[in-house]
Amino acid sequence: MRADGRGVADYWTRVNVTQHHAFASGQDSLDYFHWRNDQYYPYIDYLPVSGQDGKVVLDYGCGPGHDLVGFAVYSKPKRLIGVDVSSSSLAEATARLALHGAKTEMVLLDPAAATLPLETAFVDLVHCSGVIHHTPDPLQILRELRRVLKPDGSAQIMVYNYDSIWLHLFVGYSLQIVEGRYAGMDIRSAFARTTDGEECPISRVYKPSEFIALCREAGFEAECVGAAISMHEALIFPKRFEAIPDRNLPPESRKFLLSLEVDSRGLPTYQGRYAGLDGCYRLRVAV
Repeated sequence: MRADGRGVADYWTRVNVTQHHAFASGQDSLDYFHWRNDQYYPYIDYLPVSGQDGKVVLDYGCGPGHDLVGFAVYSKPKRLIGVDVSSSSLAEATARLALHGAKTEMVLLDPAAATLPLETAFVDLVHCSGVIHHTPDPLQILRELRRVLKPDGSAQIMVYNYDSIWLHLFVGYSLQIVEGRYAGMDIRSAFARTTDGEECPISRVYKPSEFIALCREAGFEAECVGAAISMHEALIFPKRFEAIPDRNLPPESRKFLLSLEVDSRGLPTYQGRYAGLDGCYRLRVAV
């Protein structure tokens, strides 16, 4: 599978987060919206879709329209724009938004293009969830998002989180040690095969300090507001007691698992954040 822009576009035209599901009604669509958000706790608090009345909202890499539905239902944006490299996802997003009677502008991106077809300083909110870590040049994309963002605007971005149960327990222990998969791969390379299908051409993972540094290079001030934890991670969390005694577990992963604390819901935290897959960030244009 090609790891350039065309390869990424081809892959995400065949695959998307709703598995090309056709929604029967607006209620069906909204039920799915809430169900999927509940699988990543508390994603919707970190990347909210409310509070954008009268704003220009850009969903970069909107896929089949999941978060566009949220903005359309729980905000009243002045303009709601979804852009993606996948023609199939945009068609599905258009059909899904129509169920809600929402006016949304859909833009098919040329995967080889360096710029968005938007004016400079045009957007109030950039929303980008689970996209940048799948792209050939994340820095270029961040710089372009900065260009289209108003000086007083903001961006909310989710990228995969290194400090997670997914990486250290699911990949590093369950897959690589117990199942013997991805033998000889470093943990980041093995991780890339586990999140969105083994054929996904690009899937990066970032420590918060790494992604904040990348944002700074693109001209943003950034903070990690939290990491949403998947229910898959919550389910396998007890396996840490099997993993920690295993001498094959890398020391970094052992120390990570030993340092975890548990909140009142029984969910693991690491250094004050949930130890989840979805690292969530708030960005503002650096002055």
